[in-house]
Amino acid sequence: MRFGATILDAEGLRLTADEKALFREAAPFGFILFARNIESADQVRALCDDFRAAAGHDCLITIDQEGGRVQRLRAPLAREWRPALDHVEAASDPMRAMYLRARLIAAELHDLGIDSNCAPLADVAGAGTHPFLRNRCYGTDVADVAAIARACAEGHLDGGVVPVMKHIPGHGRSTMDSHHDLPHVTAPAEVLRAEDFAAFAQLRDLPMAMTAHLVYDAFDPRPATLSPVMMQVIRQELGYDGLVMTDDISMKALWAPELQQPEQRPSLGGGEAPSHGEGRALSGLRPDDPDMAAGAIARASLDAGCDVALFCNSSLAARAAVVEAAGLMTDAAQRRAEAALACRQTPAALDTEAVEAELSALMGGQVYG
Repeated sequence: MRFGATILDAEGLRLTADEKALFREAAPFGFILFARNIESADQVRALCDDFRAAAGHDCLITIDQEGGRVQRLRAPLAREWRPALDHVEAASDPMRAMYLRARLIAAELHDLGIDSNCAPLADVAGAGTHPFLRNRCYGTDVADVAAIARACAEGHLDGGVVPVMKHIPGHGRSTMDSHHDLPHVTAPAEVLRAEDFAAFAQLRDLPMAMTAHLVYDAFDPRPATLSPVMMQVIRQELGYDGLVMTDDISMKALWAPELQQPEQRPSLGGGEAPSHGEGRALSGLRPDDPDMAAGAIARASLDAGCDVALFCNSSLAARAAVVEAAGLMTDAAQRRAEAALACRQTPAALDTEAVEAELSALMGGQVYG
Protein backbone atom coordinates (compact mmCIF):
# COMPACT_ATOMS: atom_id res chain seq x y z
CA MET A 1 0.00 0.00 0.00
CA ARG A 2 1.02 3.61 -0.53
CA PHE A 3 1.85 5.29 2.78
CA GLY A 4 0.75 8.73 3.84
CA ALA A 5 3.68 11.16 3.94
CA THR A 6 3.28 11.81 7.66
CA ILE A 7 4.44 10.66 11.07
CA LEU A 8 1.81 11.59 13.65
CA ASP A 9 1.12 11.30 17.38
CA ALA A 10 -1.71 10.67 19.82
CA GLU A 11 -3.17 12.84 22.55
CA GLY A 12 -3.27 10.24 25.29
CA LEU A 13 -2.83 6.66 26.44
CA ARG A 14 -5.17 5.14 23.82
CA LEU A 15 -6.54 6.41 20.54
CA THR A 16 -9.81 8.27 20.49
CA ALA A 17 -12.49 7.36 17.99
CA ASP A 18 -11.71 10.53 16.03
CA GLU A 19 -8.00 9.72 15.94
CA LYS A 20 -8.73 6.22 14.67
CA ALA A 21 -10.90 7.65 11.91
CA LEU A 22 -8.22 10.15 10.86
CA PHE A 23 -5.46 7.57 10.87
CA ARG A 24 -7.54 5.12 8.83
CA GLU A 25 -7.94 7.83 6.20
CA ALA A 26 -4.31 9.00 6.37
CA ALA A 27 -2.49 5.62 6.42
CA PRO A 28 0.54 7.44 7.87
CA PHE A 29 4.00 5.99 7.46
CA GLY A 30 4.38 5.98 11.21
CA PHE A 31 3.78 7.42 14.66
CA ILE A 32 5.84 8.85 17.49
CA LEU A 33 5.34 8.39 21.22
CA PHE A 34 5.71 10.97 24.00
CA ALA A 35 5.72 10.73 27.78
CA ARG A 36 1.99 11.53 27.83
CA ASN A 37 1.40 8.31 25.88
CA ILE A 38 3.17 6.10 28.41
CA GLU A 39 1.73 4.63 31.60
CA SER A 40 2.54 0.91 31.72
CA ALA A 41 4.07 -1.78 29.54
CA ASP A 42 0.74 -3.36 28.63
CA GLN A 43 -0.78 0.04 27.88
CA VAL A 44 2.09 0.97 25.51
CA ARG A 45 1.77 -2.35 23.71
CA ALA A 46 -1.98 -1.80 23.34
CA LEU A 47 -1.42 1.72 21.99
CA CYS A 48 1.08 0.42 19.46
CA ASP A 49 -1.50 -2.16 18.38
CA ASP A 50 -4.05 0.66 18.06
CA PHE A 51 -1.70 2.64 15.82
CA ARG A 52 -1.05 -0.26 13.48
CA ALA A 53 -4.69 -1.27 13.28
CA ALA A 54 -5.78 2.26 12.50
CA ALA A 55 -3.03 2.86 9.93
CA GLY A 56 -3.87 -0.39 8.18
CA HIS A 57 -0.28 -1.61 7.92
CA ASP A 58 2.69 -2.63 10.05
CA CYS A 59 3.72 0.97 10.46
CA LEU A 60 6.86 2.33 12.07
CA ILE A 61 6.49 3.49 15.67
CA THR A 62 9.31 5.68 16.89
CA ILE A 63 10.26 7.55 20.05
CA ASP A 64 12.95 9.87 21.40
CA GLN A 65 14.89 7.54 23.69
CA GLU A 66 18.40 8.95 23.53
CA GLY A 67 19.06 8.66 27.27
CA GLY A 68 19.71 11.51 29.66
CA ARG A 69 17.35 14.46 29.35
CA VAL A 70 15.77 13.14 26.18
CA GLN A 71 14.11 9.83 26.95
CA ARG A 72 10.36 9.36 27.00
CA LEU A 73 10.43 5.97 28.72
CA ARG A 74 11.51 6.21 32.35
CA ALA A 75 11.91 3.77 35.23
CA PRO A 76 10.46 1.26 35.88
CA LEU A 77 9.82 0.73 32.16
CA ALA A 78 13.35 1.62 31.10
CA ARG A 79 16.83 2.28 32.40
CA GLU A 80 17.69 5.86 33.37
CA TRP A 81 20.76 6.73 31.31
CA ARG A 82 23.43 9.38 31.69
CA PRO A 83 23.57 12.02 28.95
CA ALA A 84 25.30 10.63 25.88
CA LEU A 85 28.34 12.92 26.07
CA ASP A 86 28.92 11.96 29.72
CA HIS A 87 28.58 8.30 28.77
CA VAL A 88 31.12 8.65 25.95
CA GLU A 89 33.61 10.60 28.05
CA ALA A 90 33.46 8.08 30.91
CA ALA A 91 33.89 4.96 28.77
CA SER A 92 37.22 3.24 28.22
CA ASP A 93 35.91 2.16 24.80
CA PRO A 94 33.25 4.68 23.73
CA MET A 95 32.18 2.82 20.58
CA ARG A 96 31.60 -0.45 22.40
CA ALA A 97 29.93 1.31 25.33
CA MET A 98 27.51 3.14 23.06
CA TYR A 99 26.79 -0.03 21.10
CA LEU A 100 25.87 -1.86 24.30
CA ARG A 101 23.79 1.08 25.52
CA ALA A 102 21.90 1.14 22.21
CA ARG A 103 21.43 -2.63 22.29
CA LEU A 104 19.83 -2.42 25.75
CA ILE A 105 17.63 0.51 24.70
CA ALA A 106 16.55 -1.40 21.60
CA ALA A 107 15.59 -4.41 23.72
CA GLU A 108 13.41 -2.24 25.94
CA LEU A 109 11.71 -0.63 22.95
CA HIS A 110 11.21 -3.85 21.01
CA ASP A 111 9.57 -5.48 24.03
CA LEU A 112 6.92 -2.74 24.00
CA GLY A 113 6.18 -2.88 20.28
CA ILE A 114 8.28 0.20 19.44
CA ASP A 115 10.43 -0.48 16.39
CA SER A 116 12.31 2.78 15.83
CA ASN A 117 14.29 5.30 17.85
CA CYS A 118 15.26 8.87 16.98
CA ALA A 119 18.95 8.20 17.52
CA PRO A 120 21.90 8.30 16.95
CA LEU A 121 23.00 11.93 16.89
CA ALA A 122 25.72 12.70 14.36
CA ASP A 123 25.82 16.38 15.31
CA VAL A 124 29.39 17.46 16.08
CA ALA A 125 29.54 19.52 19.27
CA GLY A 126 31.56 22.72 19.48
CA ALA A 127 32.30 25.51 21.89
CA GLY A 128 29.10 27.34 21.00
CA THR A 129 26.68 24.41 20.84
CA HIS A 130 23.48 25.34 22.65
CA PRO A 131 22.97 23.57 26.00
CA PHE A 132 19.75 21.96 24.75
CA LEU A 133 21.91 19.85 22.43
CA ARG A 134 25.49 19.77 23.66
CA ASN A 135 25.45 16.87 26.14
CA ARG A 136 23.26 14.87 23.78
CA CYS A 137 26.14 14.84 21.26
CA TYR A 138 28.90 12.22 21.15
CA GLY A 139 31.93 14.48 20.90
CA THR A 140 33.76 17.25 19.07
CA ASP A 141 35.79 15.23 16.55
CA VAL A 142 34.14 14.33 13.26
CA ALA A 143 35.67 10.88 12.94
CA ASP A 144 34.90 9.97 16.55
CA VAL A 145 31.30 11.19 16.31
CA ALA A 146 30.69 9.25 13.10
CA ALA A 147 32.21 6.05 14.52
CA ILE A 148 30.23 6.25 17.76
CA ALA A 149 27.04 7.09 15.90
CA ARG A 150 27.54 4.05 13.69
CA ALA A 151 28.05 1.83 16.73
CA CYS A 152 24.85 3.21 18.22
CA ALA A 153 22.95 2.61 14.98
CA GLU A 154 24.22 -0.97 14.81
CA GLY A 155 23.08 -1.60 18.39
CA HIS A 156 19.59 -0.51 17.44
CA LEU A 157 19.50 -2.56 14.23
CA ASP A 158 20.75 -5.66 16.04
CA GLY A 159 17.89 -5.19 18.48
CA GLY A 160 15.21 -4.97 15.78
CA VAL A 161 14.85 -1.19 16.00
CA VAL A 162 15.29 1.22 13.07
CA PRO A 163 17.63 4.10 13.94
CA VAL A 164 16.90 7.66 12.82
CA MET A 165 20.11 9.68 12.68
CA LYS A 166 19.82 13.36 13.43
CA HIS A 167 19.94 16.23 12.75
CA ILE A 168 21.02 16.11 9.11
CA PRO A 169 23.12 17.85 7.80
CA GLY A 170 24.39 18.98 11.25
CA HIS A 171 23.00 20.89 14.24
CA GLY A 172 26.16 21.27 16.29
CA ARG A 173 26.87 24.91 15.40
CA SER A 174 23.47 26.11 16.54
CA THR A 175 23.66 28.59 19.42
CA MET A 176 19.87 28.64 19.75
CA ASP A 177 17.21 26.06 20.58
CA SER A 178 15.19 25.37 17.43
CA HIS A 179 12.21 24.40 19.56
CA HIS A 180 11.86 28.12 20.26
CA ASP A 181 13.88 30.07 17.67
CA LEU A 182 15.24 29.80 14.13
CA PRO A 183 19.02 29.40 14.40
CA HIS A 184 21.39 30.70 11.73
CA VAL A 185 24.75 29.04 11.10
CA THR A 186 27.25 31.50 9.64
CA ALA A 187 30.21 29.17 9.05
CA PRO A 188 31.60 29.11 5.50
CA ALA A 189 30.45 26.37 3.15
CA GLU A 190 33.86 24.71 3.05
CA VAL A 191 34.00 24.47 6.85
CA LEU A 192 30.52 22.99 7.02
CA ARG A 193 31.37 20.42 4.36
CA ALA A 194 34.61 19.39 6.08
CA GLU A 195 33.20 19.20 9.58
CA ASP A 196 29.44 19.25 10.25
CA PHE A 197 28.29 17.57 7.05
CA ALA A 198 31.16 15.07 6.99
CA ALA A 199 29.87 13.00 9.90
CA PHE A 200 26.56 12.43 8.12
CA ALA A 201 28.32 11.61 4.85
CA GLN A 202 30.13 8.78 6.64
CA LEU A 203 26.72 7.43 7.73
CA ARG A 204 25.06 7.71 4.34
CA ASP A 205 23.98 4.06 4.37
CA LEU A 206 21.74 4.36 7.45
CA PRO A 207 18.03 3.88 6.71
CA MET A 208 16.52 7.09 8.13
CA ALA A 209 17.53 10.63 8.99
CA MET A 210 15.83 13.62 10.63
CA THR A 211 16.39 17.16 9.39
CA ALA A 212 17.80 20.17 11.22
CA HIS A 213 15.60 23.27 11.49
CA LEU A 214 18.63 25.50 10.87
CA VAL A 215 19.48 28.13 8.28
CA TYR A 216 22.93 27.60 6.76
CA ASP A 217 23.63 31.13 5.57
CA ALA A 218 26.38 30.03 3.18
CA PHE A 219 23.89 27.96 1.20
CA ASP A 220 20.32 29.21 1.47
CA PRO A 221 18.21 31.66 3.52
CA ARG A 222 15.68 28.91 4.16
CA PRO A 223 15.99 26.37 6.99
CA ALA A 224 17.22 22.99 5.80
CA THR A 225 13.83 21.36 6.35
CA LEU A 226 12.27 23.77 3.84
CA SER A 227 15.24 24.15 1.51
CA PRO A 228 15.57 22.39 -1.86
CA VAL A 229 19.16 23.65 -1.87
CA MET A 230 20.00 21.86 1.37
CA MET A 231 18.11 18.75 0.31
CA GLN A 232 20.28 18.70 -2.82
CA VAL A 233 23.35 18.92 -0.56
CA ILE A 234 22.04 16.00 1.49
CA ARG A 235 21.19 13.85 -1.51
CA GLN A 236 24.03 14.68 -3.87
CA GLU A 237 26.98 15.91 -1.82
CA LEU A 238 26.47 13.70 1.22
CA GLY A 239 25.18 10.86 -0.95
CA TYR A 240 22.29 10.11 1.38
CA ASP A 241 19.47 8.09 -0.20
CA GLY A 242 17.69 6.96 2.96
CA LEU A 243 14.31 8.18 4.15
CA VAL A 244 14.44 11.82 5.27
CA MET A 245 11.86 12.81 7.86
CA THR A 246 11.47 16.34 9.12
CA ASP A 247 12.03 17.24 12.71
CA ASP A 248 8.70 18.21 14.23
CA ILE A 249 7.24 20.90 12.00
CA SER A 250 5.35 22.41 14.94
CA MET A 251 8.66 23.64 16.39
CA LYS A 252 8.90 27.43 16.53
CA ALA A 253 11.90 27.55 14.18
CA LEU A 254 9.63 26.93 11.19
CA TRP A 255 7.10 29.52 12.34
CA ALA A 256 9.62 32.38 12.51
CA PRO A 257 8.34 35.69 11.11
CA GLU A 258 11.38 36.01 8.84
CA LEU A 259 10.21 33.02 6.81
CA GLN A 260 7.19 35.02 5.67
CA GLN A 261 9.28 37.91 4.34
CA PRO A 262 11.15 38.41 1.05
CA GLU A 263 14.82 37.51 1.49
CA GLN A 264 17.24 40.28 0.60
CA ARG A 265 20.47 38.26 0.39
CA PRO A 266 21.88 38.70 -3.13
CA SER A 267 23.43 35.23 -3.48
CA LEU A 268 23.88 31.79 -2.01
CA GLY A 269 27.46 31.16 -0.90
CA GLY A 270 27.11 27.46 -1.62
CA GLY A 271 25.85 27.80 -5.16
CA GLU A 272 24.07 30.00 -7.66
CA ALA A 273 22.06 33.08 -6.78
CA PRO A 274 18.44 32.30 -5.96
CA SER A 275 15.73 33.08 -8.47
CA HIS A 276 13.15 35.72 -7.59
CA GLY A 277 11.15 34.72 -4.52
CA GLU A 278 13.34 31.80 -3.43
CA GLY A 279 14.29 33.60 -0.28
CA ARG A 280 10.81 33.44 1.16
CA ALA A 281 10.24 29.96 2.50
CA LEU A 282 6.50 30.24 3.00
CA SER A 283 5.47 33.53 1.45
CA GLY A 284 1.86 33.29 0.37
CA LEU A 285 1.46 29.92 2.08
CA ARG A 286 0.86 31.02 5.66
CA PRO A 287 -2.83 31.71 6.19
CA ASP A 288 -4.04 33.12 9.49
CA ASP A 289 -5.63 29.79 10.37
CA PRO A 290 -2.91 27.92 12.32
CA ASP A 291 -4.23 24.55 11.22
CA MET A 292 -3.91 25.49 7.57
CA ALA A 293 -0.52 27.03 8.31
CA ALA A 294 0.67 23.69 9.68
CA GLY A 295 -0.48 22.07 6.47
CA ALA A 296 1.38 24.68 4.43
CA ILE A 297 4.60 23.98 6.33
CA ALA A 298 4.18 20.23 5.80
CA ARG A 299 3.66 20.75 2.09
CA ALA A 300 6.67 23.08 1.85
CA SER A 301 8.92 20.53 3.55
CA LEU A 302 7.86 17.79 1.15
CA ASP A 303 8.19 20.07 -1.85
CA ALA A 304 11.72 20.88 -0.69
CA GLY A 305 12.60 17.19 -0.88
CA CYS A 306 11.84 15.66 2.51
CA ASP A 307 10.11 12.28 2.27
CA VAL A 308 7.81 12.46 5.29
CA ALA A 309 6.64 15.21 7.66
CA LEU A 310 6.68 14.73 11.43
CA PHE A 311 3.92 16.70 13.15
CA CYS A 312 3.34 16.56 16.89
CA ASN A 313 1.69 18.17 19.88
CA SER A 314 -1.27 19.77 18.19
CA SER A 315 -5.01 19.48 17.76
CA LEU A 316 -6.88 16.88 15.78
CA ALA A 317 -7.89 19.59 13.30
CA ALA A 318 -4.27 20.58 12.76
CA ARG A 319 -3.26 16.95 12.27
CA ALA A 320 -6.06 16.57 9.73
CA ALA A 321 -4.83 19.66 7.86
CA VAL A 322 -1.31 18.26 7.75
CA VAL A 323 -2.57 14.89 6.54
CA GLU A 324 -4.51 16.56 3.72
CA ALA A 325 -1.63 18.80 2.70
CA ALA A 326 0.98 16.03 2.82
CA GLY A 327 -0.98 13.44 0.87
CA LEU A 328 0.69 10.18 -0.10
CA MET A 329 4.38 9.50 -0.49
CA THR A 330 6.08 10.00 -3.82
CA ASP A 331 7.49 6.97 -5.61
CA ALA A 332 10.99 7.77 -4.34
CA ALA A 333 9.79 8.29 -0.77
CA GLN A 334 7.78 5.05 -0.85
CA ARG A 335 10.87 3.17 -2.02
CA ARG A 336 12.94 4.64 0.80
CA ALA A 337 10.18 3.97 3.33
CA GLU A 338 9.89 0.32 2.33
CA ALA A 339 13.68 -0.03 2.55
CA ALA A 340 13.65 1.43 6.07
CA LEU A 341 10.87 -0.92 7.19
CA ALA A 342 12.80 -3.85 5.74
CA CYS A 343 15.63 -3.10 8.21
CA ARG A 344 13.44 -4.36 11.05
CA GLN A 345 14.69 -7.78 12.04
CA THR A 346 13.98 -10.29 14.74
CA PRO A 347 16.68 -9.63 17.34
CA ALA A 348 18.93 -12.42 18.51
CA ALA A 349 18.57 -13.51 22.12
CA LEU A 350 20.25 -11.02 24.44
CA ASP A 351 22.16 -12.02 27.57
CA THR A 352 21.16 -8.90 29.47
CA GLU A 353 23.17 -9.75 32.55
CA ALA A 354 26.35 -10.25 30.52
CA VAL A 355 25.79 -7.03 28.53
CA GLU A 356 25.23 -5.00 31.68
CA ALA A 357 28.35 -6.49 33.28
CA GLU A 358 30.48 -5.65 30.22
CA LEU A 359 29.06 -2.14 30.06
CA SER A 360 29.69 -1.57 33.76
CA ALA A 361 33.30 -2.62 33.31
CA LEU A 362 33.72 -0.20 30.40
CA MET A 363 32.15 2.61 32.44
CA GLY A 364 33.94 2.01 35.74
CA GLY A 365 30.60 1.14 37.28
CA GLN A 366 29.09 4.58 36.45
CA VAL A 367 26.54 3.50 33.87
CA TYR A 368 23.23 5.07 34.75
CA GLY A 369 22.02 8.56 35.55
